Order: sequence, then C-alpha cells, then structure tokens
Amino acid sequence: MTSTAVGWHVELEFQEDDQHTRAAALVRLPDGSEVRSHGRASRHRTDSNQPRVGEEIAGARALNELAMELLTKAHEEIDQASGRTSQAIHI
Repeated sequence: MTSTAVGWHVELEFQEDDQHTRAAALVRLPDGSEVRSHGRASRHRTDSNQPRVGEEIAGARALNELAMELLTKAHEEIDQASGRTSQAIHI
C-alpha cells in the first residue's frame, strides 16, 4: 500500500480590544482552494482582562466553524462525484 503525506496549514489571526476578541481562520488545501471562518469572544465587564482566554474562545469558535465549512465542502464534492445527495457526515 502506498501512502502520501499531506499537510494542511491553518492560520489564525486575532483582533482585540478591551471587551472583544475576533479570530479569523484560514486553511489552504492541496487543491489550491481556501476555506475561511470567523469566531468571536466577548469579555463580561466583571471579568478580569485576560486576552489569552479571549483568543482561545474566539479561536476555538473559528476552528469549529472551519470544521463545519470543510464538512460542507466534502459533502458537495461527494454529491458532485456521485450524482446523488450524500448521507450526513457526523462529527
């Protein structure tokens, strides 16, 4: 059996102010396509200012959305190749 090593690089960028963190995620796939997503986090006014926590929450939300976008893309490719509607892919 022959196997091919394939790697994906995911980029995360953050924008922050005193109350909000926004994350943008991007993955470039070997076929040249890109999938993008976004996530947000808001700090409650009584919480201490912990930018790392906001990044973790916003980043996790962006990556979760990225996963859903990749599943949608996979469904579309299966449907196109098979000429029928594919069954749901569960995560």
